[in-house]
Amino acid sequence: MNDFRTAALDRLTAADPGLVRLRLAGSAVLGIVVAVAALLPAHLPLTVILVGAIAAMMTAFTVNDPTPGAQAVTLGLAFLTGAASITVASLGSGLPPLDSVVFVLLIFVAVYAQRFGTRGTALGSIAFFLFFFPMFLQAHVKQVPQLLLALAVGVLANAVVRFLLLRRNAAAEFLRVRRAFRARLGAVVRATEAYLAVNGSERTRKQLRSAINRLHECVLLIEDAAPDVVDARAADRLRRRAIEVELAVQWLAITVQRTCSDELATEVRDDLIARLARFRALMERDPRELPLISQTGEYSRMLVEGSRIDSHAAPGDGVRKALAELALADDRAQRAAAPESTADPLDTDDDDEPAPRFAYDNRTRSAIQAVVGGGLAVLGGELVSHQRWYWAVLTVFVVFIGASSAGATFVKGVRRLGGTLIGIVGGVLLALLVGGDTAATLALILVCVFGMVYTARVSQVAMAFFVTSMLGLLYSLLGTFSLEVLWIRVAETAVGAAAGILAAVVIVPVRTRAVMLDDIGEVLDDLEEFLEHTRGLLAGEENVNIIELSRDLDRGVEQVRTTVEPLTHPVNLRSARRDYGWHVLTTLETIAFRARHVAARAQPGQLAGADADRLRLFTGRLLRNIDVLRKALDAPGGADPGTLVRDDGTPVSDRVEAAETRAVLSSLSHLDEALVSLGRVFGVQATDPRAPARP
Repeated sequence: MNDFRTAALDRLTAADPGLVRLRLAGSAVLGIVVAVAALLPAHLPLTVILVGAIAAMMTAFTVNDPTPGAQAVTLGLAFLTGAASITVASLGSGLPPLDSVVFVLLIFVAVYAQRFGTRGTALGSIAFFLFFFPMFLQAHVKQVPQLLLALAVGVLANAVVRFLLLRRNAAAEFLRVRRAFRARLGAVVRATEAYLAVNGSERTRKQLRSAINRLHECVLLIEDAAPDVVDARAADRLRRRAIEVELAVQWLAITVQRTCSDELATEVRDDLIARLARFRALMERDPRELPLISQTGEYSRMLVEGSRIDSHAAPGDGVRKALAELALADDRAQRAAAPESTADPLDTDDDDEPAPRFAYDNRTRSAIQAVVGGGLAVLGGELVSHQRWYWAVLTVFVVFIGASSAGATFVKGVRRLGGTLIGIVGGVLLALLVGGDTAATLALILVCVFGMVYTARVSQVAMAFFVTSMLGLLYSLLGTFSLEVLWIRVAETAVGAAAGILAAVVIVPVRTRAVMLDDIGEVLDDLEEFLEHTRGLLAGEENVNIIELSRDLDRGVEQVRTTVEPLTHPVNLRSARRDYGWHVLTTLETIAFRARHVAARAQPGQLAGADADRLRLFTGRLLRNIDVLRKALDAPGGADPGTLVRDDGTPVSDRVEAAETRAVLSSLSHLDEALVSLGRVFGVQATDPRAPARP
């Protein structure tokens, strides 16, 4: 039983590092319970109590400011925003044209507010949903004082839960993130075992890639959570060590894939799988017990066998060595988590220019599209149901929130419709299951709220399923449940999705490729800044924290991953477009991987003196190639941006004796190759210095 509980906790921690989503979902449910418990003694109508519960849920779901003080300010503004929405919605209920006009205008405000960061997104969403739910509950003007009281209670309930009952514990969250890191590290090793067992297959390759991506997400979480627990120097040291582990994991995966390309004897394959399994067993220990891994006999054997230097290398030695390097990197990372660790000096200068608050860009165009889509949804929704047209408008809002292109809107619309269809079945079954039992209905509603908040960040289909199931239960609670109502909900969702997609495609359309090119341009800007400061660091001219710069590059690549999803998603039936998207993403991931490798190994003054001139020539060529790529992105298919200058084949690490320095320069060379590969995607020619000169 204990083993089952431990395994279940490990899987939960691996799926939700730091248990952040679990805490948010628990806050939403507990906030609803507190709000309802506070309102019940007043014997208010059910619709009023539901508004208080909705306020508690929405504030838990949307208010995500980084500090408690900022969260308190946003909660206060949420009350004012929600009060205005509830009042206008109640007034508009008696003036049918007014409610639809204001509702559509609110879409513009909510979508445009995303440019103001987390607070803008939260207040825009709260304003929209607290306008929507009074319409759904058919609130009247006479109920406004009671509704405002319920809103205040709901906001206060969330504040009590947020700041007292389920207060964030940074140290415990950091430990959970470390546990998740080890669980995901074990998942990567398990994926390499599966890859080896079948000698490589498309299915195991995708599993390995997915496991590595999930580990990368966890490394970023460790870096974000560390400064709240340890001092700045220790946090910087931990960042460096975490990157080393990530690099070692990726190198292990690459080595396993290369090993599988050769013929392996059965006994060699079995031996490698057994070694990976033993290493995984060490990884699954509680991080508080570490670095005791370095005191085990298995760890010592891995280091000895992995450091073998033999002119007659045995099959599988590459995997053994990669495994030893991973064990060593992991041990260093665990030691770096100690508070007494020291680190390199930090450069805390922040030269980022603030983004313009008001500008005509993709956000503004999305807001305009959302307004047009909302207007079409009102017209189409009225044709389906004169009473429930607002479901179509809600769908338009949902598909435009977070969508930056027509392709992203299409994918979100399809997911929303699919989740709603599945949720219809769930709502019917749950409503029939409870059979009018109020207590059971309320309990299942809380379960649906928990599922909605818990899955919101990872699966739109699952979130739509829980939302639709919850609505079916609410209809049952209000005494208006019927299968016809749920099918109207499906029809309105389809109308809203179609209206949103039509507006995104026809009204000032934002193509996925255009957004992708903008995002890649920002990645190139981050890469340029990274290379300039790396050159200064290696030459001994400046002492900067290039790990932070490499992480900016990482986040830029993650943004590209989100942007190109409409190209790589299975809903895209054109295989050429999917291959194109995957090639762009893979190339950028290679660039980010090599930058992480440089950041983990680079030290001040590694190439000072005579080697500094060679470094300047090399990085200067890389920076010029970035300029060529940027011109190609700024004018796709236009004037000739120039030609990329390829390396002449002479290793830049030639005549460098230190292994760490050679590793840094080797990664820079691979980064050079990746830039040329990226240029090939966009039709930019590259020179071949080894070709004979033309007369």
